[in-house]
Amino acid sequence: MVDKKESKPELEREYIINVRKKTMLVPTYQKANKAVKSIKEFLAKHMKVENRDTRLVKMDRYLNQEMWFRGRRHPITKIKVKAKKIDGIVYVELAEVPKIVQYQIDRDKKQFDKSEKEAENKTPKEALEEKSEAEKVEEKEKEDATVEAGFKENKLEAKNEKHTVKNKQATQTRVRRQVMQK
Repeated sequence: MVDKKESKPELEREYIINVRKKTMLVPTYQKANKAVKSIKEFLAKHMKVENRDTRLVKMDRYLNQEMWFRGRRHPITKIKVKAKKIDGIVYVELAEVPKIVQYQIDRDKKQFDKSEKEAENKTPKEALEEKSEAEKVEEKEKEDATVEAGFKENKLEAKNEKHTVKNKQATQTRVRRQVMQK
């Protein structure tokens, strides 16, 4: 994936997108889906994406969360976004980030930085040991899976036995005595 910060954007714009126009045309249970699609269509048109391909419009996950946070039936009606076009791909993010979302962004960055520092500080031996631990975990999971598969087979056999006739004695056809009629 191309880093947005390293390469220079071809286009950089801010838009206030009215999503209500498109969402009013669909049933209530599809409104949030349509809102996200309409944002992508709008940006594909206005950022001059080749063939207006919405797959080349990449939404930030916080923007997506902002569109969905009120549920699928009541999406936001207007939203202000910042769009950057880099190498033919449009990256979209929130222009005005609410405090709650900013808190999530900061927390995610902090976790990412922490994991990067841990990865840099590990020696090659520790990395090998970690891989061996991962392999051990995989082996244990495989063993558990085989045991579980055995239990499933036993259950199926028990179920089949339950539905089959067991040692039922063959009924002999006897000649019944009929009462003599006068």
